[in-house]
Amino acid sequence: MTLYKRGSIYWAYVTIDGVRHYRTTGTGNRKIAESIGRKFEEELVSRAAGLTELRPEMTFAELSARFLADGDVKPYHIDRLKVLLPFWGDIQLRSITKSTIRAYRLERLKHKKLTETTLSHDLAVVRHLLFWALDEGLIAFNPLTRLRLARSRKRRRPLLSWTEEQSLLAQAAPHLNPIILAAVDTGLRRGELLHQQWEDVDLSRGLLSVSHSKTAQGEQREVPLTDRLRCILAVCQQPSGLVFTFKNHSINQIKTAWKAALRRSGIRPLRFHDLRHTFNTRLLELGVIADVRKALMGHSLGDDPHALYSHVELPTKRKAIETLNRWIWEQMETTQSGENNNGETTNEPSVHTDGNDS
Repeated sequence: MTLYKRGSIYWAYVTIDGVRHYRTTGTGNRKIAESIGRKFEEELVSRAAGLTELRPEMTFAELSARFLADGDVKPYHIDRLKVLLPFWGDIQLRSITKSTIRAYRLERLKHKKLTETTLSHDLAVVRHLLFWALDEGLIAFNPLTRLRLARSRKRRRPLLSWTEEQSLLAQAAPHLNPIILAAVDTGLRRGELLHQQWEDVDLSRGLLSVSHSKTAQGEQREVPLTDRLRCILAVCQQPSGLVFTFKNHSINQIKTAWKAALRRSGIRPLRFHDLRHTFNTRLLELGVIADVRKALMGHSLGDDPHALYSHVELPTKRKAIETLNRWIWEQMETTQSGENNNGETTNEPSVHTDGNDS
């Protein structure tokens, strides 16, 4: 077994019966890489000696079922498998080749126009499951090891302007209205908002502790409340239960209400996730440093558990939100002044917590 370093990561290379095998160790620590490399070598030797039971006749659907039961499953795996299984489900693992990839591309493009990035996301999941099958000793090699995938390109995300925000709040369904306001003033994800519990909202301190998050760091974070969000929550405060509901029932999705609000307000198409991006950008333009913004938004720490933003203290977060709070009041005063100059009646956008629109 030989180790080679590519960038900052070691790769293990093992030659068995004249065939060279290789695998990333996923680490830059040589001792750990050596341990992983030895285990890799032992697995290859066991396979060469026929000590593991290969299952190349297994279908992709069977492999998916085993992976969902025993693998390290992420939400995007489940999401992508819904798209993949209609095509891949009945194909045996030994039959998967580069030509299968070409057939899949043609099949997907027949029904819908897709970008190469979307197709690459699909194929990355297929390749991941095959690597898992390889690690489990179900196949002798991964036929998609050298598959080249299109790299994702960063796109400029639209931001919600103050004027668009007011129009959206004015036209949103009553149960969606406070969710929009909370998203743009806290940066919480949609799932975090819909799972937020009253037990984790401290209005006396003006503080929200995230009840449920997609990241471990997210569930540890506290987010100070802006004045307007604090006032809205105070009106409908409950001792327990979900913060945001529809007719006192939990909300599973807001897609219909969101699209209706966009249509009625007449603003350009936006994703709900763009509200989170708007929160981040507003703080950026107000001079809040990246580490504080990441701490507020619960970004994943990745491979760096000692990142600065994991130690951002609450007073620093409060200072950042107070900066945002002052900006909001300035926008409100500017809007009010403009309406008065035009002889219009001044009304702040109303925010409700329940309603009849779905």
